[in-house]
Amino acid sequence: MPMTEFPNVRIPIGDYVEKFIDFLAMNFGWLFDFIFMIASSTIRTIETTLLATPWWVIMIIVFLLGWYFNNIYGGLLFALFIFLIGSFDLWTETMTTVAIIVISVVLSLAIGIPVGILMAFSRTFSIIMRPILDAMQTMPTFVYLIPVIFFFPLGNVPAIIATIIYALPPVIRLTELGIRNVDDEVIESAESFGSSRNQMLVKVQLPQALPTMMAGINQTTMMALSMAVVGSMVGAHGLGERVLYAINQINISLGFEAGISIVFLAIIIDRITNGVADRLQSSRRRSA
Repeated sequence: MPMTEFPNVRIPIGDYVEKFIDFLAMNFGWLFDFIFMIASSTIRTIETTLLATPWWVIMIIVFLLGWYFNNIYGGLLFALFIFLIGSFDLWTETMTTVAIIVISVVLSLAIGIPVGILMAFSRTFSIIMRPILDAMQTMPTFVYLIPVIFFFPLGNVPAIIATIIYALPPVIRLTELGIRNVDDEVIESAESFGSSRNQMLVKVQLPQALPTMMAGINQTTMMALSMAVVGSMVGAHGLGERVLYAINQINISLGFEAGISIVFLAIIIDRITNGVADRLQSSRRRSA
């Protein structure tokens, strides 16, 4: 065999992964059916609630949030963005996208914050989790879409699962970082007053780490929104579906309007979450 050719050796890691997926499907199908039922009903509930809310009420809410967490000009700009999305005849798709993002972010935070706390308190657990988080962030999203659609029917639910996998790492990493970076003097002061470990976490470490955690929440939310188009490839509805349709039909007008609507949502979410983080940081400085 020429020295330039790779030896005829194959390590079938992919085969083992496939067998593991088959094992899960055969033995835990009931669990995936239950997850699908809960997730799909939650999506429908949120989407129905949003669509039942008058458009002008949502626009006023967005304006008030922008005004409170940024300034009045930001509030007016965000309200204009919402109006423009409606003028593109993409209101229903936008509400569907918002419903998917809300569920994905809430579940990501419910999983990510406790995991980040555990990593902050356990070096061993942190060492184990870091390569897993690296894989979640760097693995092409289309790769883990394959097992997801193996467990769930095409639609919004597999898109949510894939979004959670993609959006989890930032909130986990920044929760761990925020807790680890709490000043030792603050912790020693709390210990001197007889604080228990739980009291230390709830009353000292989490409040001190909150600005850093908010940065993680912001990144998780933005990454969840960025999955809108990818999720449409497994049957998710919303703005991503319109972008995918526009690509297939080479419809420049629809593609631009759906794409710019996603940009508008991203700007609104980014500015509001950053505004929340800034206010938390200001309150922390005043209390200090």
